[in-house]
Amino acid sequence: MSKPQIRTTRQRRAVAAVLDELDGFSSAQQIHDLLRSQGESIGLSTVYRNLQALADAEEVDVLRKDDGEALYRQCSKGHHHHLVCRHCGRTVEIEGPTVERWTNQKAAENGFVDVQHTLEIFGTCSECRAVP
Repeated sequence: MSKPQIRTTRQRRAVAAVLDELDGFSSAQQIHDLLRSQGESIGLSTVYRNLQALADAEEVDVLRKDDGEALYRQCSKGHHHHLVCRHCGRTVEIEGPTVERWTNQKAAENGFVDVQHTLEIFGTCSECRAVP
């Protein structure tokens, strides 16, 4: 399945630039606030639309919190998974060859093709664990 081509607009470039500056996952509201603090005249709905377009084009990762809120992060290219600190949001990209083999095996056993998956592992990072 090919990625959709997206039109590059001033707003999309601004959203992408903010994502480049951030280390962890951020909400659309946080990204909107950063853009506004940088002097960008952009509405929250425009930020949402651009984040969705970037996600559809596989240019950002999307993580859903327990409450359903979507968080966004600029990630390296290629398939990977994440370790996410549930306290500070620190995120580490990891590879999971065992997960990939298992996924492909289960898909093949059940006659599935063109399979996609995501895996996020939540825990507490060493820095947050050290805080009393």
